[in-house]
Amino acid sequence: MARAALQIGVRELANLAEVSPTTITRLERGDALYGRTVEAIRTALETAGVEFVPENGGGAGVRLKKDAQEMEHHTP
Repeated sequence: MARAALQIGVRELANLAEVSPTTITRLERGDALYGRTVEAIRTALETAGVEFVPENGGGAGVRLKKDAQEMEHHTP
């Protein structure tokens, strides 16, 4: 969901996180990854503008940070 919210592809996220595209695909499939790999991907997504929302009764989720949303609406 985070990658879709940013409208970036697997390869672009892989480059941002400095992992292989296969690693991104494995994560999205739900395969187990090393903790440091998951953290690298999470950091890349957060740097790109995603905010992870903790579970609050409705389930965990993601949303764009306010700055990212404003940039998205103001791009020509």
